[in-house]
Amino acid sequence: MAQSLFSRLKADAGGVWTSYTQHAFVDGLGDGSLPEAAFRHYLVQDYLFLIQFARAYALAVTKAINLADMRACAAGMSAILDVEMDLHVGLCGAWGIAPEELEGTREARATLAYTRFVLEAGHRGDLLDLLTALSPCVVGYAEIGAALSKLPGARDDANPYRVWINEYAGEAYQQVAQEAIALLDRLAVETLTKARYPRLLELFIQATRLEADFWEMGLTMAD
Repeated sequence: MAQSLFSRLKADAGGVWTSYTQHAFVDGLGDGSLPEAAFRHYLVQDYLFLIQFARAYALAVTKAINLADMRACAAGMSAILDVEMDLHVGLCGAWGIAPEELEGTREARATLAYTRFVLEAGHRGDLLDLLTALSPCVVGYAEIGAALSKLPGARDDANPYRVWINEYAGEAYQQVAQEAIALLDRLAVETLTKARYPRLLELFIQATRLEADFWEMGLTMAD
């Protein structure tokens, strides 16, 4: 079976990908040692982050050149607005963070940097550019969730972050990630050339670095 475009990008990103998926923030989610202040800050900023990513998927609908791709991008937007954001509201409520606080918080610099980078990639490029910039988040969270779910005790009641892990390790989100990989491959068949690949890789690497910065932001706030 031919290697997927996402797998190729991930392999060529090398240590940059590992720095994101095996970050100290992620380790703290898995063993429950992450400071509460770090997770609370992350939750609020990730809610704001998802608002911008929903806009990115709305942009993707306008970039699509056929109905199948339009529907796939619309489904991605719906997954954010109707599933992930509800998860965040519920999680934040459990941590004592009211919806009014979520919507009244300013975006942190790491949030602004990442979301505006993705939106700019979409405005300047085509659908493949935009979805490549989105893929470290969409597929990376599935990979992280699946890896953490296999750690001893990660899903036990004693781990305060088990709900987050269960969401991204769950079948529904894993399916979202697989569909994102398949869409990238479909677009690659149509528009990827040897000359274009280095630009896609740079988009992927930069988005992955910005993901790691997002984790780092949470740890910094906990200090």
